[in-house]
Amino acid sequence: MIDHAHDLASVREATDRLLTAVAELDNASVARPSRLPGWTVGHVLAHLARNADALTNVLDGRPMYVSGAARDADIERDAPRPLDTHLADLRESHTRFSAGGARPADWTRTVELRNGVTDSAARVPFRRWAEVELHHVDLGIGYDLENLPKEFTEREIDFLAERFSGHREVPPTGLRSDGGHVWTTGGDAPGGPVRVEGSTADLLGWLAGRRDGSALTVRGGTLPALPPL
Repeated sequence: MIDHAHDLASVREATDRLLTAVAELDNASVARPSRLPGWTVGHVLAHLARNADALTNVLDGRPMYVSGAARDADIERDAPRPLDTHLADLRESHTRFSAGGARPADWTRTVELRNGVTDSAARVPFRRWAEVELHHVDLGIGYDLENLPKEFTEREIDFLAERFSGHREVPPTGLRSDGGHVWTTGGDAPGGPVRVEGSTADLLGWLAGRRDGSALTVRGGTLPALPPL
């Protein structure tokens, strides 16, 4: 069972780590390329702030974004801002999200995200936690997949393995971490079953599109090509 209160606390801890790290940067760092193609550090920071507001909208029963075009325009508008402005925006948007999560609500209800995707309200805090952790890595400022909390890494692999389960473009695939944790995913594409083994950081990096999977060991075939998230 998802514990939304625990995940809200985890969002707060992850956001504190992010803010502490970003506060060590300077204005020139904002324009530096991030690890995401085509995005600067400023783009990632702007996206993180606007995503907090978007998920607050979801908790409050409003559309996540006005439109995809408006989402992209907001990120482009905010990306070049000075570092202090980014930090203030991240703090304030996190405060709004936390306030939304603290309001009495039916956490079993179904909510709508982007592009018609639906989920339980109880999973929204975990989705925000994932945004903060993975985009902290994307900033390229010394926080890597190996630094992620163990609980988060295993739960995000759970989430992504479920997302690709039964996918028509992914063959039956078993995942095994070097710590002995196992998952299954894929299912409808020809080939396999394939077994993919490696560290949890490398498994998550491959599933989340942050690593190419070259550090993984593949048995029974070739490493599946995953569709974009």
